[in-house]
Amino acid sequence: MGEVIGSVDIDHLVLAAATAAQGATSRTVLEAVEAEFLGKRSELAGAHRSLGSMDEQARKSAGAVLNAARVQIQQAIEECRVGVEAAERSALLEADRLDLTEVVSSSIASPVRRGHQHVISQTQAELEDVFIGMGFTVADGPEVETDWFNFEALNIPPAHPARGMWDTFYLELGEPETVVLRTHTSPVQIHLMEDAVANDTLPIHAVMPGRCFRRDTPDARHLHTFHQIEGLVIDRGMTFVDLAGVIQTFTTAYFGADISSRLRPAFFPFTEPSAEYEITCTICHGEGCRTCSQTGWIELGGCGMVDPAVLHAVGIDPEEYSGFAFGFGIDRCAQMRHQIADMRALVENDLRFVEQF
Repeated sequence: MGEVIGSVDIDHLVLAAATAAQGATSRTVLEAVEAEFLGKRSELAGAHRSLGSMDEQARKSAGAVLNAARVQIQQAIEECRVGVEAAERSALLEADRLDLTEVVSSSIASPVRRGHQHVISQTQAELEDVFIGMGFTVADGPEVETDWFNFEALNIPPAHPARGMWDTFYLELGEPETVVLRTHTSPVQIHLMEDAVANDTLPIHAVMPGRCFRRDTPDARHLHTFHQIEGLVIDRGMTFVDLAGVIQTFTTAYFGADISSRLRPAFFPFTEPSAEYEITCTICHGEGCRTCSQTGWIELGGCGMVDPAVLHAVGIDPEEYSGFAFGFGIDRCAQMRHQIADMRALVENDLRFVEQF
């Protein structure tokens, strides 16, 4: 039997408190244990009250024992509190946890299938590879542009009739300038030329693939949201012959030697002279069909020599440098490469179509 103070066996009391604390399964139970062994009505408090009837020497000795006992009980309770709170927290998290994993039932005959890149993404990567092999670099730019980059720097001032060719979506962003969803990737050309002038890195040989937007009515050859790849060459001594050579080299490399290309006169505000770039319709092989409007030819895009006004707008001297630009639809290339009669199939997400590529 340990030391007894006021009829309380102190050692037995400390052991009982530690045992009770270790058996607590919640903070509520632990608080009850603390009140039982350390509260105002506890045996330890009663032992403290008995100190008043002792002489001074005995009171000091007994008081030291009681204080030591209180510390031991408090430490035992605090040690158990850490474990109890951790257990309660784990239980709460487990109750709130959302299992986002998908369990495939053994009754399902086919396994989960992996997805793959869309045919447009595949086509863009293939086009980039072709042009990289021809010595071009690949550049990118924002899909939201100011009126300056999308129109004015490309020699299309406000109220110019040519803007009707690129009717687009205007955004209200609280900006001082007019902001649009870009109608072509040509704004990237302006960014490239401005950067080249600022950093003295001319010449430029680059292609710019990306998504564009126009208020076109979808049909067999058009979409309001489409993908385009443009090319720009700015160097000394560039001529229309160089442009025609690049177009022909690309056509042979991408579509094959049995597909012909042709350039016919056209108008674009940012090139002069300008031309439409067409290839033999791969659907009917030149005989005429719904896709090519019975002409036997499919227009891929436009091209031409960069207008001196565009070079002036970005600070390039047209007396020293000249260049050419071209652009065509990635979606149209995919349509021709894979003989897709209606371009709308590219965005309908019909798995019977998508899984063919």
